[in-house]
Amino acid sequence: MTWLRIAYAVFILSIVTLVLLPVQLIGLWLDLPIRRRVPRLWHRMACRSIGIRVHVHGGLETERPLLLIANHVSWKDILVLGSVADVAFIAKTEVRDWPIFGKLARLQKTVFVTREQKRTTGVQVNEIAERLAGGEIIVLFPEGTTSDGNRLLPIKSSLFGAASSAADQVPSQLVHVQPVAIAYTGIQGMAMGRYHRPVAAWPGSIGLLPSLVGLVKAGAIEVDVTFGEAIPFRKGDNRKALSIEATTALRTMLNFSLRGGWRKSR
Repeated sequence: MTWLRIAYAVFILSIVTLVLLPVQLIGLWLDLPIRRRVPRLWHRMACRSIGIRVHVHGGLETERPLLLIANHVSWKDILVLGSVADVAFIAKTEVRDWPIFGKLARLQKTVFVTREQKRTTGVQVNEIAERLAGGEIIVLFPEGTTSDGNRLLPIKSSLFGAASSAADQVPSQLVHVQPVAIAYTGIQGMAMGRYHRPVAAWPGSIGLLPSLVGLVKAGAIEVDVTFGEAIPFRKGDNRKALSIEATTALRTMLNFSLRGGWRKSR
């Protein structure tokens, strides 16, 4: 049954990709606004086909430039956030060469960064700032790696410099930084506790295919996405203070979701 579900998901996504790919390629070639919207349709279909149900709480900040700060649990976070907003992601350089996912990342104009080489950080931050100044919504996973889904890992603040750089490049000299908490909270209609949460998480020791098989085998997964209040960041503000404020908000929202706060209201 598991392989039948996988075959079904692959079939559906193949059809959707064949339909949307030409549109996205044209959008990228001509730099049309539609290139930002097409990936959202693809991610929605991906979530539905593999059994991810997304519950959204709060709303996306309407002001621009906008940088989203989210905790990172799994490769599924990309599908989840991509299904609810027209966003571009920041990812490590290695993702560019991943089979399938690397190609999808390039089609979505992902910003690839090399975290280990500090001498390139300035160039990468400037690229992120240019994209923000151009009106794109950029997603940053400041933990730098995936967690077990039960907690927030220590935040790496270096790429928060993108907000500072973007504030220098926009007329308003103001960037909005919005924390977003991703919490996997349900499995097969029941609450997902610490024991089952590894099904949703993706530690580095597990390959992509085994992770996908485990997800499909588990059945329907529910995830709560909580948008917090945007933090205004102005030219000259301290990025480390921004990192602390965003981290506090993110940890508060994540803990609320993991403790069943949203499920009690459903």
